[in-house]
Amino acid sequence: MTDTAETILVGGRIWQGLAEGFAEALAISGGKVLATGTRAEIEALAGPETKVLDLKGRLAMPGINDAHMHLHMYGLAMKEIDFRPSAISSIPEALAAIAERVKTTAPGEWITGRGFDDGKVPEGRMPTIEELDSVCPENPMLLTRTDGHVTVANSKAMELAGVTADTPSPVGGLIEVKDGKLTGLLAETGRDPVYAVMPKATREDLIEAIERGGQDLLTYGITSVMEAAIGIRDGWTEMEAYLEAHEAGRLPIRVYGTIMGDKSQSIVDQAAERGLVTGAGDEMFRIGGVKLFTDGSMSGRTAAVSKPYEGSTDNYGLMLLSDEECAALVLKAHKLGYQMAIHAIGDVAIEQVIKAYEAALASDPAEDRRHRIEHCGWLTDEQIARMSAIHALPAGQPSFIYYFGDLYLKYLGDRSQHCYPMRKWIDAGLQPSASTDCPVTRINPFPTMYAMIARKSDTGSVLGAAEALSVAEALHAYTYASAYAAKEEGIKGRLVPGQLADVAVLTRDIFEVDEAEIPSLTCDITILGGEVVYEREKELETA
Repeated sequence: MTDTAETILVGGRIWQGLAEGFAEALAISGGKVLATGTRAEIEALAGPETKVLDLKGRLAMPGINDAHMHLHMYGLAMKEIDFRPSAISSIPEALAAIAERVKTTAPGEWITGRGFDDGKVPEGRMPTIEELDSVCPENPMLLTRTDGHVTVANSKAMELAGVTADTPSPVGGLIEVKDGKLTGLLAETGRDPVYAVMPKATREDLIEAIERGGQDLLTYGITSVMEAAIGIRDGWTEMEAYLEAHEAGRLPIRVYGTIMGDKSQSIVDQAAERGLVTGAGDEMFRIGGVKLFTDGSMSGRTAAVSKPYEGSTDNYGLMLLSDEECAALVLKAHKLGYQMAIHAIGDVAIEQVIKAYEAALASDPAEDRRHRIEHCGWLTDEQIARMSAIHALPAGQPSFIYYFGDLYLKYLGDRSQHCYPMRKWIDAGLQPSASTDCPVTRINPFPTMYAMIARKSDTGSVLGAAEALSVAEALHAYTYASAYAAKEEGIKGRLVPGQLADVAVLTRDIFEVDEAEIPSLTCDITILGGEVVYEREKELETA
């Protein structure tokens, strides 16, 4: 960096970070923050070639960092049928959407779609195999629930997978049968036979998906993400796609790439052989932790809990690994130098993960490894204390409170008030990050911010009011804490001299608007490494 600014931001407030507060202006040079200060101080750094970006009274903040989402899966989903509540509002509408796709799909080709939320349709259930067959008899069809853990397949898909009413449910999964017939519903490992016969995405398919998804994220002011599962569907090809996208300049945003290390889906050995261990890489693409799945989803009632779901006496969710399997997988990756990033939502699954971390760190101490628990939705105070003792970080999704809060109230009763305890995590020094798990929920960060601040669902239901954060704390979770969870807090997450000049300029100042307006906020300008990579005004002009 030089002492002359390449770009300066003036004419609005600059929120630098939780500890730093606000500045009047910002100077950028060499892709990094050169200085912050008063307008006069920053304008003194301008030269004849300096670009001046007038904020016009708008708020600038550090680029948003979604600490847990699935970038390539999101990009692929953008070409599938959209079953989200914003697109369909009933099972007949879903079936109509499938029928339309059938018209443009050759017989025998797969049809897929995701985002269906049985909690948001009047039928209050998933479609059945018979309903899918009625509109899609010749094409194998797979409809994925919003949580990504439950699917419904039609008869053609089941036939190709070799699944019949006599096929037993696998360990950690469900192939649902009622009255001696398949219902079409497949959960967790019960989906594997269908996945095994679905066509694989090519490397170019995946690169296009990464590019497509990343460009969309920029429109929300998102400049960094944790990609939560490289290798989850197409194995090593997914890693090749990320590496090639980066090398070819087709990676629109910064990615911290978590790799699959599960018992049934792992690329850990291939990655380790190539030196792709946590921390390897650069500011655009860096290797993150190792991902395992220990349970399912709370809204799908497959998360592993110690008390049955409301209305049931025997549904405790699903455990996908034994304690011994989990401990062995963790110890292997830990010894190879990896951070862990394990999916665990219910208290039973979280207990399994904490024990595995405690054992691995006792066997092979590693200072500041920052093992993570992805989701970490329902846990006890005692478990929080143990996480604090080993500095295991919670990577929760406040967006779930917004989109799934009403289902939590239905399925968990009073327990719903203890979900994603952001305040307790902060008090325990655990730097909770913020994320959406997109495409499980929408990538839009503003409903997520609202959920942290208001602790309300999209219908206004309150979940855990005592866990509410201030606006500054919510932004901190979505910026600094997300960078901290990736051990990148030294290079991004704040707008201070020397850090990456990743900036989101909001249409309105989140510190000034009414709380109820936060979900409808938008981003006007996104800056990545000092370069403007998105402008809403230009998008509107070309629309």
